Amino acid sequence: MRLVIDTNILVSAMLIDTSLPARLIQLWQGGLFDVLTSAEQIDELKRVTRYPKIRARLPPSIAGRLINELRELAVMVSDLPEVTASPDPYDNFLLATAKAGRAEFLVTGDARDLLKLYSFAGTRILTVRAFLATHGRLP
Repeated sequence: MRLVIDTNILVSAMLIDTSLPARLIQLWQGGLFDVLTSAEQIDELKRVTRYPKIRARLPPSIAGRLINELRELAVMVSDLPEVTASPDPYDNFLLATAKAGRAEFLVTGDARDLLKLYSFAGTRILTVRAFLATHGRLP
């Protein structure tokens, strides 16, 4: 199974280690599925974890550890196609990663833009809770 995990979910997982996003990351680390990422997402994650409100709650060492883990363990997808499907143009790289990597799921908390699409190019778009429930993995 192949997933793209939105950056907002990755940050949430780092902030609260008992959260559903953290559970999702633990399942990935346990080998339940493959996570797809891209250079664009790594760049976004670096940028977001440097925001003052995030830095105040998240030590750089924890953010750096996740970034390194993504680089080492996630499936890096390159040569992303041009995608303009999201109402938020800054989310299009996630859809492009899902399309290029043939992801089955895009897991996000973005109710305003991505979740409204429901699916894109064969990828189901759903919340962490919905993904975990679908796969019998709610704690």
